[in-house]
Amino acid sequence: MERKECPLFSGLIKYFPKALREVAHISYMGNEQHCKGKPLVWDRTKSPAELDSMMRHLVDYADGKKFDEDGSLVLGKIAWRALAFLEKELEK
Repeated sequence: MERKECPLFSGLIKYFPKALREVAHISYMGNEQHCKGKPLVWDRTKSPAELDSMMRHLVDYADGKKFDEDGSLVLGKIAWRALAFLEKELEK
């Protein structure tokens, strides 16, 4: 893929600033839960089942649940899990 075929700013950040901010907040909250007080890091050993976790959040959302127990948006957690799964697939 050519650099000009991947417009990260104009084709992602400008399209979805609020959604990306929410997913970044989910990353922060996960780091506080699993690695409290440490620099932000994706510890892939803590919760590796992205699709199972994403499905649980989808079921919650389908049942009318908007917020998770930690106060974060369920849709944000769905998006985080989808991105995590995509990242791992692209790394293969």
